[in-house]
Amino acid sequence: MLKRIFFYSLILNTLLFSKLYSAESGGMPQLNPEFWISQIFWLILTFGTLFIILSKFILPKISNNLELRKSQILENVEMAEKQKKESEDKIKEYEDLIAKSKNEARNFFNEARKKILFDIDKKREQLEQEINNEIVDVEKEIIDLKKNAPEKINKISIETSSNLIKYLIGEEINSSSISAIAEDLSKKKMSKYYGN
Repeated sequence: MLKRIFFYSLILNTLLFSKLYSAESGGMPQLNPEFWISQIFWLILTFGTLFIILSKFILPKISNNLELRKSQILENVEMAEKQKKESEDKIKEYEDLIAKSKNEARNFFNEARKKILFDIDKKREQLEQEINNEIVDVEKEIIDLKKNAPEKINKISIETSSNLIKYLIGEEINSSSISAIAEDLSKKKMSKYYGN
């Protein structure tokens, strides 16, 4: 490559030398053919040195930097794709976890609802049974009261009547006559209310 540059510069100088030879009296020292050899020497030396410095020191560093950047960019792209895949996997795992949690919550809620409904039905049955038992007990008490009411009423009316007569008259009356009157009256009233 250096030989080519030298060869081309020599040809160029020869062509210029022949055309510019007539301009030597013009006054520009660069165009004076007497200085051309030294100018060509220094041109070749300067550009050759510049070429060697560029090709041996600067261009390899630039090339290495470009290769390093290229490999780093490829690594970054590869790492970004890997992280993207990992994040997509995490998102999918998160969505699966949410769906699973929702299903478990729904199942737990349904089971709790069934249990509550079962408990409510069970308690309602127990409550109905207790109410029925209470109704039966109350009906028995009412029947007992109906049976025992005339006797108690007679007894209370006899005691009240004897106390009232004792208070009004000042003497005690035979309780058997008062009880006979009270029983007679209570039978009439009972037949009126109960249809007996």
